[in-house]
Amino acid sequence: MRIGELASHAGVSVRSVRYYEEQGLLTSTRSPSGQRHYTDDEVDRVAFIQRLYAAGLSSRTIAELLPCVDTPSKENSDSALERMALERERLSAHIADLVRTRDTLDKLMATARAHREQPGNAAVG
Repeated sequence: MRIGELASHAGVSVRSVRYYEEQGLLTSTRSPSGQRHYTDDEVDRVAFIQRLYAAGLSSRTIAELLPCVDTPSKENSDSALERMALERERLSAHIADLVRTRDTLDKLMATARAHREQPGNAAVG
């Protein structure tokens, strides 16, 4: 399939597909006229890449993990496991930061509500 078809099937832009290829996350074959051609398997690969991006992984990190997917081996798995552990720690720290931010907002909201309920501070409407 051509690049537009892949993008359409995977639900991404043609620009994203080109970017993935530039980053070494995706490969294509070229026709004699230079058009990119992809297999049906690339639709799943693009979806996988999208999930990794959505989890906050960078293209560099994704590129480091893909050998484990493409050519599973003990060495590739060990390397990927180390990288995934680092990413998991990063995500856990980010989640903790988000929870702290949410808790701070909850306190601010409670303070604002309490202020509104005091006599003389009711909102005019």
